[in-house]
Amino acid sequence: MGYIKNIEHETVLSLAQQVAVQEGQIVSKTLAQNGAVSITLFAFDKDEEISTHDSSGDAMVTVLEGVGLFIVDGKEHVCKAGETLVMPAQKPHSVYAQEAFKMLLTVVFPA
Repeated sequence: MGYIKNIEHETVLSLAQQVAVQEGQIVSKTLAQNGAVSITLFAFDKDEEISTHDSSGDAMVTVLEGVGLFIVDGKEHVCKAGETLVMPAQKPHSVYAQEAFKMLLTVVFPA
């Protein structure tokens, strides 16, 4: 039994191809979830957003395709494909798709 789910094991693949943008939606695919870590792929259609919230763990996003706007504690960060941003635990943050984009979210929770 593996700890990572919903993705082929022992296969070279593109993470961006594992989730598809759908019109007017935010699509997510959970790859791992337990008390220590959460790993999720997201695909945002243009103008979709996740409103301001916070997390008990550090949230690290890596943009896989397109461009995402992340607001962390009131400060705007624009991330392009290949770029990563860490949003610290307990700091309010939101995500907005200025254009369709895909990201990998890894949240590491306190022990």
